[in-house]
Amino acid sequence: MSAAAPSSSKPVVRTFGRFELRHLLGRSACTMAWTVLDPACQQERVLVLPRSQPSDAQGLERWLQAARKAARLDHPGLAPALEVDAHDRWPYVAYARGRTLAEKLSREGEPAVDVARWMAQALEGLAFAHEAGIAHRDLQLHLLALTDTDQLQVMGLEVAIPEMVEARLPGGAHGLQAQGAAAGRDVLSLGLLMHQLLAAEPALGEADTGRCIERMPPAGRDIVRLPWAIPRPVPEALRAIVNRATDRQERQRYHSARTLARALHGWLDNASQGGDAHDVLLERVRQIGALPAMRGGAVRAARLASLESGHTSELAELALKDLALAFELLRQVNTAQVRGAQVAGNGPVLTVRRAIAMIGLDGLRRAAQGLRAWPGPLNESGEAELARCILRVKRAARLAQALRPAGYDAEVVYLVTLMQNLGRLLVHYHFPDEAQQIHRLMQPAPGRDGGPDEPGMPEDVAAFAVLGVDIASMGAAVARHWGMDDAVLHMIRRVPVNTPVRHCDNDDDTLRTVASAANEAVDAMGLPARQVPAALDKVAQRYARVLHLQPRELHDAAQGAMRGEGDPLAGEEDEVGAGVQPVVQEAVVAGEATELPATPA
Repeated sequence: MSAAAPSSSKPVVRTFGRFELRHLLGRSACTMAWTVLDPACQQERVLVLPRSQPSDAQGLERWLQAARKAARLDHPGLAPALEVDAHDRWPYVAYARGRTLAEKLSREGEPAVDVARWMAQALEGLAFAHEAGIAHRDLQLHLLALTDTDQLQVMGLEVAIPEMVEARLPGGAHGLQAQGAAAGRDVLSLGLLMHQLLAAEPALGEADTGRCIERMPPAGRDIVRLPWAIPRPVPEALRAIVNRATDRQERQRYHSARTLARALHGWLDNASQGGDAHDVLLERVRQIGALPAMRGGAVRAARLASLESGHTSELAELALKDLALAFELLRQVNTAQVRGAQVAGNGPVLTVRRAIAMIGLDGLRRAAQGLRAWPGPLNESGEAELARCILRVKRAARLAQALRPAGYDAEVVYLVTLMQNLGRLLVHYHFPDEAQQIHRLMQPAPGRDGGPDEPGMPEDVAAFAVLGVDIASMGAAVARHWGMDDAVLHMIRRVPVNTPVRHCDNDDDTLRTVASAANEAVDAMGLPARQVPAALDKVAQRYARVLHLQPRELHDAAQGAMRGEGDPLAGEEDEVGAGVQPVVQEAVVAGEATELPATPA
């Protein structure tokens, strides 16, 4: 940097090469950004530079090659580099002048929707760069700028000197030279910037994201979570996304820009629709159905096609062996057109018996023949996970039948319990990768320094963090699309686990409560074996007042449901899928379907 000689007629002008330095936009330990005037075009520019010069001529050449490679990228989320050069061995990249988020940030923070939209735009640009082998390494608010069309763009790709960034963490233990680690640092940095934009103050009081990262695990011990007392309200789902981005457990954080962008887009889609699940799921359900036909679906369809007649109850029993067929029948008879013509004033149809009576044997045959064969578009891993989910759901439905009060229709109880799991089933089929992410986030992690295990996320929080919406709302969106009314939507939403269960006002509440108890019990049975008895006792105590349930009764009913006692449909579990059967058997042997440990005295 140099200054022109003072004169009586002109103020002192600091220069950098041909550029006139106006003011410092911001700086971190690794980079800095200046507003300058380019006299060649008489326009303001932004120069982004490393905080120190490369160590030698070879280092300068490596820097220029990396920055020029980054400058060739063309993406709306990346600011176009107008010039990549060096002055007195000091390298820089020049950009058009835009309003940076550091300049825009107000004392009240920024609206949640704007923050999510801007960060999604930046993440899409970063994902494009990461896939090209290019990283940023020093994302800061003053390096994120808005265009005239409110498009957020990232400045400063490959400006930070990699060795300088690596040296700031102990022993380079985190492998920041590796492209994957550098990309992960970029994603973590954007999580910290989201935190700052929403809270109106930087995480840990550190405006430099690099210094903040040095204080977070695994390098440090400070924990970053979005505070509750902030100027603007932050919706629960977005809060879960931001907190996951900066989670103290490295394994819980987003490891790619694309994954975090997908979660933000999911939340934005959901917010723009007033709480409905985003259109992607509904479109996939329209294209390939809610679920694939179970193993043996072709044989079942042929058997139905060969029938000349039959009792409705016998046909319903055959149809209920296949969850995909059961859901398809409910969808067909609950559409607005069919309901208007045949069941006006009678409410939604919640039994397969009634659905078959309405559409007849020919309609049943067509429904069976129109299903996608198992496992649909799933790969082997997704197929295995969906198979496990279906087994758990069927066991919950059997358990609900065993727990139902006298006088309640067994098939209605079975289907309501299935429908309470509709969101889970849909996510496993239509978003298999995201379903596995959600599952991983829910798992406990070993404690630090030999301490107790750190708990995983609750399912709804994990779903918010991955999809931007909760699983229950996804099931509700599809059920509403099938023609279910508000009463049914209430019935198929589980009783929140933090809500006391004291009474049931009507039959709908009783059905909801029975299904919720069964689903909670099956979730409890998925815990490590030593925890199962106490978890089941807790479920029994929670529902004892309404269902008159004793712990021993629940233990016995749960064991019966695992074995399929009293259920003519249980024998169909071997039809879930050919390729996954060894995996399912392995899960059974591992404890999911073994007899439960004895109830403590």
